Amino acid sequence: MTIREFMTTDVRTVDPQTTLADAARVMRDTDTGVVPVVNGAVLEGIITDRDIVIRAIADEADPSSALVQDYLTRNPTYAGPGTTIQEAAQLMQRDQIRRLPVVEGTELIGIISIGDLAVDTGQDRLVGDTLQDISRPTDAAP
Repeated sequence: MTIREFMTTDVRTVDPQTTLADAARVMRDTDTGVVPVVNGAVLEGIITDRDIVIRAIADEADPSSALVQDYLTRNPTYAGPGTTIQEAAQLMQRDQIRRLPVVEGTELIGIISIGDLAVDTGQDRLVGDTLQDISRPTDAAP
């Protein structure tokens, strides 16, 4: 099975010139902690709720004027639509992430989350192992 079968294709995105406050509203409205950042349809990075809090708010940036481009995570881990469920889980484990943008060429075409893998594929054991590895502190031994 490939992630093309399970990914979300109706992905809300922001562009690099979006304010952090507007990006946070997109997160609230879509009930997610991550929003892909695109220039046109090209994936430039992702902005997470953690990026906003740890990188911006903690440094006293004003979310109503600070821009996503200054706080996004550039060059995020991503996968192609033909990536298998197991390969996607391995990428998530390796990089300790819960969401994986899906890119074809340079264009964002979807996103898949660890929850998508659990709910849609019925591979609870694979997802459980992946979630356990993602949640492990980075300095812990595997």
